[in-house]
Amino acid sequence: MSSPAAISFLVTGGAQVEREVFRGFSAAERAGFYALTVVTVALFFAGVYRLYRKYRGSGSSTADFIARIRLGPALATVASHATIRRRDGFVGMAHSLVFWGFVVLFLGTATIAIDEDFVQLLFGKGAKLLVGNVYLGFSFLMDLAGLAFIVGLLMLMLRRSLFRPEKLDYGRNDREDGASERESYRKGDAVFLWLLLVIAVSGFLLEAARIAATLEAAPFEVWSFVGYGLATALGGALASDGAFAGLWWFHVVAVFGFLAYLPRSKAVHILTDVAALATRDPAAAIVLPVLQEDRGIIRRAEDFTFRQRLAFDACTKCGRCHEACPARVTGAPLSPRDLILDLREKVNHGAGQLEFFGRTRPDVGSEQPLSGGYIASETLWSCTTCRACVEACPVGIEHVVDIVEMRRALVEEGSLPDSLQDALRSLDEKGNSFGESARKRGKWTKALDFEVPDATKEEVEYLWFVGDFASYNATAVTGTQQLARILHAAGVSFGLLYKAEKSAGNDVRRVGEEGLFEALATDNAEALEKARFKKILTTDPHSFNTLRNEYPRLGHNYEVVHYTELLLELIVRGALTLEAAGSRRVTYHDPCYLGRYNGIYDVPRQVIAASGAELVEMPRNRDNSFCCGAGGGRIWMPDPEGIKERPSENRIREAVELGVDLFVVACPKDMSMFSDAVKTTGNESKIRVVDLSELVLDAMSSAEQPQLKEAMHG
Repeated sequence: MSSPAAISFLVTGGAQVEREVFRGFSAAERAGFYALTVVTVALFFAGVYRLYRKYRGSGSSTADFIARIRLGPALATVASHATIRRRDGFVGMAHSLVFWGFVVLFLGTATIAIDEDFVQLLFGKGAKLLVGNVYLGFSFLMDLAGLAFIVGLLMLMLRRSLFRPEKLDYGRNDREDGASERESYRKGDAVFLWLLLVIAVSGFLLEAARIAATLEAAPFEVWSFVGYGLATALGGALASDGAFAGLWWFHVVAVFGFLAYLPRSKAVHILTDVAALATRDPAAAIVLPVLQEDRGIIRRAEDFTFRQRLAFDACTKCGRCHEACPARVTGAPLSPRDLILDLREKVNHGAGQLEFFGRTRPDVGSEQPLSGGYIASETLWSCTTCRACVEACPVGIEHVVDIVEMRRALVEEGSLPDSLQDALRSLDEKGNSFGESARKRGKWTKALDFEVPDATKEEVEYLWFVGDFASYNATAVTGTQQLARILHAAGVSFGLLYKAEKSAGNDVRRVGEEGLFEALATDNAEALEKARFKKILTTDPHSFNTLRNEYPRLGHNYEVVHYTELLLELIVRGALTLEAAGSRRVTYHDPCYLGRYNGIYDVPRQVIAASGAELVEMPRNRDNSFCCGAGGGRIWMPDPEGIKERPSENRIREAVELGVDLFVVACPKDMSMFSDAVKTTGNESKIRVVDLSELVLDAMSSAEQPQLKEAMHG
């Protein structure tokens, strides 16, 4: 058997296996290189400091930013590319090749520098790390990384030039002609990709020139398989010292130019994305920041926090939020991407840091207010707070939080749509958005053939916090009554607050009315304090979210379950017996506040399966579900001008294409919105909207609960 030394000799031909970095360079040329290195490093860190000053703004504290840092999960996300691969495998693969190719090339270049400049200082003249078999493996790995890097770049360039996905179009929803001032971004995108490609290609050509000069004397260079192949093919043109020196300086200047350019360009996301992911709040928008005396209302660009400013620079303009936003899709004047870029430009202008390739928005330097001026009121009010943008963003930008904090400024100024003003007034005076008497909140129970206890007078296991729509809306009340019959038949101990219940305030808070939200929460907490119960049951996912996630911040802690969770529990433990009620093909809509906000996806589907229905998924489902358009107070506001169709209509058209019989919902607002959309789209003969309770009720054993069938169909 051959020894490792013998194998090494055969591979290398006995030549000295190492790389001469400064081949043929004079002392002056080497000094010039090191001087250029110092200048580049100085320019890089000057750019980083410039960014820090911008993020700090006029006094924005870094303490909150530092407190949010969770570096481990961020590095795991970056390494796995989990957020980039989601919903776009092609981009995920391309970016992985570019990223890991870049990382290996960067570390390899740093290793060469250490080997050349520090190892001999530490271990004496002639000492080397990259020699022998170590150098051979190193050469192979560097060429493999460089090749992957180029392939990834070409994939991304091909996507932009040939495929041209809509998400990369800079056309704007808030412009009548769809025009955009984003030419500087287009140029920046192109320069970024081409500069990286030039660096990679020139690196391989430089390697080929180095190998070409010693091709016969150094057969071991075959391990640098790309450079060796180029040297073999182009040897005559690259073998001269002049070609080597020219390519050497060209490559160095390109690399150093990129490093100096990095903190001033799109390439800055190499730095900011890791920082944004490390400080990402998993509960962003689920739990809104508490309004403080000096923070929480965005009136000017200076009011954004350190983290918000950094997140604006983290945006890579990938368009995933733009693509997912229901407002943008249906023609409302809002794109989360455009909003973030507009805010970035405003912050840059305030810091004296204009875009590298020139001005973008012409009015970026105007004195108009930020909320309701530079960012139009119509843009802010178009948001449904569905959280699709936050969910889709691969770098942890928290768009909804930014929007709500700017809405707070509009509320403070009284710049609200009239219908929203009326709804908030009703909520303040009556405790509900319908302007109805609190005594009518339990009116729906009169259609039942049993009494529902008042939980303030009788102890129950479940306090059912019904919510406004499930109590007052004629379309949604049917589902409320169906659920009550199911719970009664299953022997569940449940009761209501009746007139003591008020809106939980989830949507009130998301329109920016913080004071009214706290007043409603206080009143509800006082009513719940008087009641005797173990758990809170909710029908409305909006109420579910705020009772479960936001009331604890105010000191009110409860165990809260959504009715779909209770239905599944009853089915699993045999309290409900279901049988298939005919052949039904259904689709299910994931409510934003049940799914994206609280991660409940499987439970409703398990209930549907237990009912015997065949579930056909819509293309947009689970965390990619499309919003009904009611959230964030939109249900209280008129449709934006110029809207092509309502989000609910867009969703119904998607469902109709599946050829299903029923459109199943688990939210009273969804019941109302989609029932209307079926009518306005002319699909009443094709599909029917039903609450999940109806599926369960229809599948309950007629032998065991005949009275339920009679109550439901009679």
